[in-house]
This record gives sequence, structure tokens and C-alpha cells, in this order.
Amino acid sequence: MEYKTKDNVKLSAFPISQVMQGETGKDQLKDISYQTLNGLSVRAFMTCLTYIKALAYFRGNDSAGFDDVRHVLPFVLHDKLAQNGDCPFFDLPENNVYRYDRISWIRRLFDLSCSEYDRAGLDKNDTAGELLEIFAKGLDGVTQKEADGMLQRIEKILSGYAAGRKLYAVNFDDILAMKYLHQRYTNYLNWLKWKK
Repeated sequence: MEYKTKDNVKLSAFPISQVMQGETGKDQLKDISYQTLNGLSVRAFMTCLTYIKALAYFRGNDSAGFDDVRHVLPFVLHDKLAQNGDCPFFDLPENNVYRYDRISWIRRLFDLSCSEYDRAGLDKNDTAGELLEIFAKGLDGVTQKEADGMLQRIEKILSGYAAGRKLYAVNFDDILAMKYLHQRYTNYLNWLKWKK
């Protein structure tokens, strides 16, 4: 799953536009992932964090907030995020200006992603976040039965994603987190069996 990214398609020298056109069932106008041709590197994320913290500091705040993120991202990412000019989003008359104004486009992309986050209700129902919080407490004292229960819970959530038949970008990080947790609990169970 972690290799199914635009950057890996780019490395394969296969035209990404053909891969994106081959996806069926997704609304290319509403799915914001169609607006870009690449992902972001770890270096780009680290640069964003540095500038976001700096802006918060210069504003006299002890910590960064939502507005700091919204103001910094377009300026840091304008030369790192490749725009997909063939995306139907840019063909709409009200969005045509975003082809040329990259700063406004990235800010609009951020706003659309926040709307998608709100629509998905992730503030109230963040299953992956809850499971990661449980795991962060550590595995000391976790019984075999509890670990088996967590594996079943993770597998049920992943089955729910698979039943939808379409995986959306909003689920990508959750699926990777579930895969990570599944591996850790499986390894823990193997260790418990070996320890006996």
C-alpha cells in the first residue's frame, strides 16, 4: 500500500496522467488528489514545520495554530507541489485563475482538504488515532487475549475499507497506520508465544 503513490509512478517513468485516467469511479472534479501530480517529501514537511513554528514565534505565540499553517503552506509548497493541468477542477470558470496563481491554488487546496476532513468527521471519529493512542501506552502487560482482540479490531476496520471497493486519499494514512499496528501486534503475539 505504501508504494501506491504518485511519486513511485513517477519513478517508474510511466506517465502519471495515464494512471490517473485509468482510475474509475472517482469524481475527478471533487477528488482533490487529481489536482496534483506528485506527493510531498519528508524534507518538504520538515520545511513547512520550521516556517510554521517561525511564523507563530514572530506573531508572539507559544505554539503554532491553524492560521499559521494556512498562511505558510502556499509559500513553502508553491515550487514543490506539481499541478495537474488536465484536472477538470481547473476547467471550471471560477477555478481557472488557480492555473496561474499557485499561491491561491495551494491555499484553496488546503481549504478543500480541511472541508474533506470535516466531512469525514475525523474530529469525532478517528479510529486510527484511537488505536494509535492505545498502542502508545506500550505493550507491557498486554495479554495474548487483548492483543488478539486488537488484531481482530484492526482487521475488521481494514475489511470495512476493502468493502468500499474504492480507496480514497483521506484513508491512505489510516490504512498505513493500521498496517503498522497489525505488524506490531502480530510480532508481539509471536514474542509472547516464543517466551513461553
